[in-house]
Amino acid sequence: MQRVASSRRLLQAALAPGRAHSGLSAAAVAATPENGIVAPKMPPFDYKPPPYEGPRLAEIAQKRAEFLSPSLFHFYDRPLNIVDGKMQYLFDEDGRRYLDAFGGIATVCCGHCHPDVIEAIVNQAKKIQHSTVLYLNHAIADFAEALASKMPGDLKVVFFTNSGTEANELALMIARLYTGSHDIISLRNGYHGNAAATMGATAQCNWKFNIVQTGVHHALNPDPYRGAFGSDGPKYAKDIQETIEYGTTGRVAGFISEAIQGVGGIVELAPGYLPAAYKMVRDAGGLCIADEVQAGVARTGSHFWGFEGQGVIPDIVTMAKGIGNGIPIGAVVTTPEIAQVLTRRSYFNTFGGNPVSTAAGHAVLKVLEKEKLQENALVVGSYLKEQLNMLKEKHDIIGDVRGRGLLLGVELVTDHQKKTPAKAEIAQVMNHMKDMGVLVGKGGFYGNVFRVTPPLCFTKEDSDFFIEVMDIALSKL
Repeated sequence: MQRVASSRRLLQAALAPGRAHSGLSAAAVAATPENGIVAPKMPPFDYKPPPYEGPRLAEIAQKRAEFLSPSLFHFYDRPLNIVDGKMQYLFDEDGRRYLDAFGGIATVCCGHCHPDVIEAIVNQAKKIQHSTVLYLNHAIADFAEALASKMPGDLKVVFFTNSGTEANELALMIARLYTGSHDIISLRNGYHGNAAATMGATAQCNWKFNIVQTGVHHALNPDPYRGAFGSDGPKYAKDIQETIEYGTTGRVAGFISEAIQGVGGIVELAPGYLPAAYKMVRDAGGLCIADEVQAGVARTGSHFWGFEGQGVIPDIVTMAKGIGNGIPIGAVVTTPEIAQVLTRRSYFNTFGGNPVSTAAGHAVLKVLEKEKLQENALVVGSYLKEQLNMLKEKHDIIGDVRGRGLLLGVELVTDHQKKTPAKAEIAQVMNHMKDMGVLVGKGGFYGNVFRVTPPLCFTKEDSDFFIEVMDIALSKL
């Protein structure tokens, strides 16, 4: 019955009254106001997608409801059928252009279908799509070398995986093997994946099933907005020491955290937290793991990796999303000494280091460098954050603006003193923004935080359009 109900809801949304889905030119669609809202003019862009001749939205929605997992969801009252993408823009089945301010969940860093990345993928796919790491291939070695060159300290040994979840699973296992301890400390509100060990490290009930999850302790989250100690990082870190003393044998395997919590609502850890926490964990024999799946790969602008913003060097770094620009790939980077633990048995990953994926990843690093996208993330992200703070002064529903570079969060609350989450309101604003041509994400424990994580080629003109659209949408509440 649940599956049938899910199917009906999806189909009802797909067929709901609104903009017509056939017989309209792209120009006519773009000029058609929805929900009584006339959109501001989108920045010019020199690309027109070819006519779409594939299945329409309703047909796809029906198949999705019947054949795909009932756990899948979408953000909008009426789902989108996205059929084309170019740089910071996406296009639906009618050719309507949307500004992508979500980047496929902080995944598209160079831009949709970046020609250099596509060329690398096609060229490699023409030669060999898959062999195995049991044979030699220069694509994996070249990318590993390039990735290691971006790491500080002695972090130079790379293990490739297929996702961020896999990378974090491997990192946690390495920490336990290296230290001989089992206990892991992670932060409340953190998200590290949805497999066995990573679900244990994840500390939000929204993402945890009732399965066996052992050996993980969740410490106080150093949240400058909702936390007890404001922006005093070392005060929060005292809970790490107490967790070690009261919840473990006094020895731990490791500590895992994001520098800026992505799924948790773009929460930037309070200043000074990681240096204090890392010292306590290392004094207890543990390794420090930096989860850079969302904050890494130039997204914060000020640094290539999020943890660098706190002035620390981890023992293990995990990454995914941005390093492939949409190609499924993850990685674990650690020191030569720590990496040796995986030689105690046979460790193997069939697709980790696939030549097509690693060729794409190497191309991504080259594009980031050539187009100075880290610098762009800093300049445009700082500009956008400043504009968002101006919106905060205008709209009382905005409780907090936070983040770095093009990893920004906007938290909506109905009461500034109580910080009551504006869950219903954020859904309304998102729908209005979509109708005006802007796609943005949401997250946070209460689902009331805008996650602004666009491709790093985002421009100031895009930012102005984004702000104008958000301003109009907020005014409709």
